[in-house]
Amino acid sequence: MSILHSVRNSLVPIHREGYKFIAIFAAVSVLLGFLAEPLFWIGMVLTAWCAYFFRDPERMTPLDEDLVISPADGRVSSIVRMMPPADLGLGNEEMLRISVFMNVFNCHVNRAPMAGSISSIVYAKGAFLNAELDKASTDNERNGLVISTSHGDIGVVQIAGLVARRILCWARPGEHLAAGERFGLIRFGSRLDVFLPAAARPMVSVGQTAIAGETTLAEFGSAKGAVVSRRD
Repeated sequence: MSILHSVRNSLVPIHREGYKFIAIFAAVSVLLGFLAEPLFWIGMVLTAWCAYFFRDPERMTPLDEDLVISPADGRVSSIVRMMPPADLGLGNEEMLRISVFMNVFNCHVNRAPMAGSISSIVYAKGAFLNAELDKASTDNERNGLVISTSHGDIGVVQIAGLVARRILCWARPGEHLAAGERFGLIRFGSRLDVFLPAAARPMVSVGQTAIAGETTLAEFGSAKGAVVSRRD
């Protein structure tokens, strides 16, 4: 039992959205194997990558309403002050936008950056430009959530990229999200933008690696001491 327990703890859970893709990759690998054995092994490597892509590990989320937690794994690609997209209805004043770019090797499960109630969800069709481009924020296919928090309304936008062709969001308007709670997923490489009130202070820099549900992107108020965390 101890060996089984150790193996189980060492395995990262796979999100349910990934099972069908893993099965397809595996089936195609078997079919290719009938044509040539090397193709089978190439297919199995791709199947392993598919399983890795859809991993959904637990995270330790700081429990502090003054902290803004990264909604995605990836690289902080932009920190700017700009007008939020008009379709989010966040007003006509500049907000702090922090962008996290996810490549095809990052975990793609998206998590709420702050605790709050979802006041609206806005989906917009668009292009599939490189998600690292600044104009992807307004030109690409995207799905935006407006979350009412203790520090005002914030926006969280899932943005499709060159490879991504499917944005998933299982949260609904009126639902309450805890900080770090899973709300969506994007296949297969994309970006998330977080729009914050001007009072928010960035706690990361461009190029830094962020971990969904754990990395503090920004903070409201003064610096704090030790913070309690929740495993999820």
